[in-house]
Amino acid sequence: MSNQESQCQLSSSSDCPPEEGIKAIQRITARSAEVGGGITVNRLMPSRQRRMIGAWCFLDHAGPAVFEKKAGLRVGPHPHIGLQTFTWMIKGEVLHRDSLGNVQIIRPGQINLMTAGRGITHTEESLPDEHHLHAAQLWIALPEGDANCAPAFEHYPDLPAWDEGGVKITLLAGNFASRTAPSRIYSPLVGLDLSSRGAASIRLAVEPRFEYGILPLEGTFTINGQTFDSNELAYLGRGLNQIELSSTQGARALLLGGEPFAEEIQLWWNFVAHSKQEIGQALEAWNSWDLERFGEVEGFDGERLIAPRLPW
Repeated sequence: MSNQESQCQLSSSSDCPPEEGIKAIQRITARSAEVGGGITVNRLMPSRQRRMIGAWCFLDHAGPAVFEKKAGLRVGPHPHIGLQTFTWMIKGEVLHRDSLGNVQIIRPGQINLMTAGRGITHTEESLPDEHHLHAAQLWIALPEGDANCAPAFEHYPDLPAWDEGGVKITLLAGNFASRTAPSRIYSPLVGLDLSSRGAASIRLAVEPRFEYGILPLEGTFTINGQTFDSNELAYLGRGLNQIELSSTQGARALLLGGEPFAEEIQLWWNFVAHSKQEIGQALEAWNSWDLERFGEVEGFDGERLIAPRLPW
């Protein structure tokens, strides 16, 4: 669920600054890609329409997918810098390995949070007897002061969850409704999973200084009077005090918010940086097998990912 594209364009956060008081919600449609094993990934960010929501800078919706035994997700060793990978599992089980020696299965209702900092390598693969995958893979850009921190990995099996107006709300990151998620983050942001068994309507009080986006993962949501289907990201901008939502039966959505990221970032392949020079240095280290910077993943029997050519 990381970026496996053979050709990657540079994404700059300054291309799409945050908006305040927008009259019409921005509708961002996904671009789809096959990542092997019968899995389709819908990418919502970065896109030409929206580069970031707060510090959230990458959003893939994987599945829902059903595949044959011993198929599914299999992503070889690949590097990251300057970001946190944030995996929210909805259905299926995936094995994570990284160059710090962590080996962790993530199951539905759990989060894996990997802080790349100055450099880390990891792999992702479906378990041998698994037939399903449904997940959201997000990246969080690290502020410049934390971008070169030591890499780390954390697994969160228990998250705050409650029912409100027929909707189960799970707090994935940040603070919301007097609750705090355990996930360690470096910028003011929030992430919620919204799941309804039947048709439901709720009103969420939100932080006006945050910008917000909502992605229906299943079913249909009406968001402040406008209808959005699955894999249509609604960007609401900032300056809101509340968000009104209504959903169809069995609908599910991801709400992302955050204080607009003040620093310009560059995103290319699996790197987030504050300059092209940093990306070039990281690419050179990866191509030269710099184990001191990126380490090595033990226990994975496949080839590592080959980086594409820089577009500049």
